[in-house]
Amino acid sequence: MSTPSTTNQTSNWYSTWFDSPYYHQLYAKRDEGEAHLFIDALLGQLQPKSNVNILDLACGKGRFSRYLAQKGFSNIIGLDLSERSITEARKFEQANLSFYTHDMRLPYRINYFDYIFNFFTSFGYFETEEDEIRTLQSITRGLRPDGTFVLDFFNAQYVIDHLTGFEKKEIDGITFHIHKFIRGNQIIKTIDFTDRGKDYHFEEQVRLFFYEDFERLFAAAGLELQLSFGNYQLDSFQKMKSPRLILLAKRI
Repeated sequence: MSTPSTTNQTSNWYSTWFDSPYYHQLYAKRDEGEAHLFIDALLGQLQPKSNVNILDLACGKGRFSRYLAQKGFSNIIGLDLSERSITEARKFEQANLSFYTHDMRLPYRINYFDYIFNFFTSFGYFETEEDEIRTLQSITRGLRPDGTFVLDFFNAQYVIDHLTGFEKKEIDGITFHIHKFIRGNQIIKTIDFTDRGKDYHFEEQVRLFFYEDFERLFAAAGLELQLSFGNYQLDSFQKMKSPRLILLAKRI
């Protein structure tokens, strides 16, 4: 009996895993309703004009971007490192909505955006903190003077206190074995499964940034932290109770 071959993901996990068809298979059933309610609440808070330039940074397949475009804003741009995600997102392009492949650590357009959004814990992926600061500096450069940056991250303390450990999901005949744990200053999620006689192993690695960390990182990048929220209804942030850490900052 032959032994299945194994595909292991090592460095730059985000560039391989996010572009894998298995990533899209595992996370196919995102909660669109929750995403729309979050955007509605956020727009109610920000009160943006209709002619603004908005960047959805690390947009994935563009579920947030598409909804923003439906709201009638004049220019929505989605950027993501995953070519597979952008290829899918481009199916929905229209006059006020476009998508491009781009590394968030690098500047895109300078002094251009009124709002830059980074949703659904799409930050904290890199091996060094310097790369995280580079990302924030590129965001600052992309904003117009007094432009607004919104970061939607998990609440690190809540994640630590509510680790689920192990779970198993069967999707389209594939059984995904998922294990979550803390290693150093990172939350790790391992994903193991077998498909067509081949074993696969992937990891998601996200830094455990706390509110105080973001205060420091934002200041280093030229951003002034102004408001914090603890969930998608934009209730106030509570370190021990809130599932999310949603931050609103201005370019200094």
